[in-house]
Formats: sequence, C-alpha cells, structure tokens
Amino acid sequence: MAGSTTLAVGRLPARPPAPFALPGADTLWAVAFTLPYVAVFLAFVVYPIAYGLWLGSDPASYAALVADPVYLRTVVNTLIFLGVGVNLKLFLALLLSGFFMRPQLWVKWLLLVFILPWAVPAIPTFISINWMFNGQWGLINNILWTVFQADGPPWLDTPHLALACDIVAYIWKWLPFWTLIFLAGRMAIPRELYEAADVDGATGLRRFVHVTFPIMANLYTVCTLLSTIWTLGDFNTVHFVSGGGPALQTHVLATLGIRDAFELSAPRMGMAAVISALPLLIPLVIFLMRRLRGGEVQL
Repeated sequence: MAGSTTLAVGRLPARPPAPFALPGADTLWAVAFTLPYVAVFLAFVVYPIAYGLWLGSDPASYAALVADPVYLRTVVNTLIFLGVGVNLKLFLALLLSGFFMRPQLWVKWLLLVFILPWAVPAIPTFISINWMFNGQWGLINNILWTVFQADGPPWLDTPHLALACDIVAYIWKWLPFWTLIFLAGRMAIPRELYEAADVDGATGLRRFVHVTFPIMANLYTVCTLLSTIWTLGDFNTVHFVSGGGPALQTHVLATLGIRDAFELSAPRMGMAAVISALPLLIPLVIFLMRRLRGGEVQL
C-alpha cells in the first residue's frame, strides 16, 4: 500500500504550459534601448538609400546625363582625382611614417603639429585654401609679388590648375590621418627583423624594400582600397576649393550630383550622376571584403 502511494505521488501530472509567457524585464529593457537605434537606422540609412535608388531608376536620366558634356569631363576629373590624389597621398604617408619613427623628442612634437590639418574641421580648412589660391588677392600670389615682384598664376581660373589645387588641398587635409595609420603599422613590426637585416647588411633603402614594405604590403593595399572608396564620395574638397569651376570644368561625380539635383532642380539626374560611380565602387568593395576575409592584415 505504501509503495503504491509513493508511486502515485511520483507520477503527479505535469503542469500544462502557459499559453502566453510575458517577456522578462531584461528583454523589455533591451527592446526599449534598441528601438531608437533601429528607428534612426531606418530613417537615416535605409530610407535615403532606398529613395535614392528609386530616384536613380529612370533610364531617361542616364540618357540625359550622358548627353551632358559636363558629365564626360566630370568622369575624367574623378579618375584623375582618385588616381593622383589617393596614390600620392598614401605614398607620401608611407614615407613620412618612416620619418616619424625617429626617437628624437623634437620629432614627436613635430608630429603633433603635423596632425593639425586633419584635426581641424574640413570646411573652414578648404575655405581658407580657396582664399589662399585666389588669383587676385590670395595669400600665395601676394607672397610671390612681395618677395619676387612676380604675378602668380590664376590658380582657380584655369581648369588644370584648379583641379591641381583640389588635389593639393585633399592631400594636405588627409595626409596626416594615413600617416598615423602607417606609423602604427611600422611600430608593430618586431625589432628583431630590423636587427637581423642590419646583420645581413640591409640598411637604408634595402631594409625598406626587403623588410618594411613586404610586411606592410597588405596594410597598404587595404588602405588604398578604403581611401579610394571614401574619396569617391568626397564632396567638400572640390566644392569649397574650386567650386567645380571655372566653367564647370573641375566637377567630380559627388559635386556634379549635388549641382544637378539642387542647382538645376533635377534630382533624378543628380542621383543618376552619383549612382554612375557604382561600377567603380562595387568592385572595390568586393575586392576589399575578399582581402579582409582571405586573411588578417599583416602589420
């Protein structure tokens, strides 16, 4: 009798599951803190991208864009701006990173001064550069007249000189940032490799060619891809230095899109100008993702 009672007690039926379980306090707080970020992401990322793709989906906009002679010149300017600006900037950054590896104290103080162009806001910087390159009362031409009694060239009134001014301003603004990136990469190289190179007689340029650059090659490639992607959407440099002038001869795709959308009141054609950069942008992004996925960036 006792055994059967114990068996009956041990086999009490389980409580049926509740039809609806209220979320816990942690879940409610997580949702409450996440919703604002999701709303901001949808409002300022997803919606603008979707709306822009919808604006740029009209084939007639691309036909009108290609028929515009300014667009063809803009494509050439964009390629020159990318090819010269990005490569010259990164090459100089790689060289300067070696200079700032020196242990002297004055070099460290010079590095603090060197990063100031990158630290200050971009728009006032480019407006100041526009004033410096002014052909009539700009700082550079005034210095040339004061020192050499010579008239300076019309920097911003000549298409090729204006584009060169854009590239110089772009390099001057962003050179410190990439120099710091390469400086961090150099500092991560083990000192034992340099000591072994010294023993083998590889000093100076030979040590850079056979030790430093092979180790930093992957980092240099990734930085080139990232810089190209970011520069393709750079609007501030050209807009505030040359303004796309003279005679619309120095526009890049980023500034031409804004000009068509707002100055000409043709948002579809402006978005078409921006989207026309995708054939260059998408392969760069794919190649960058493959480089990052294929292996770690060696420092």
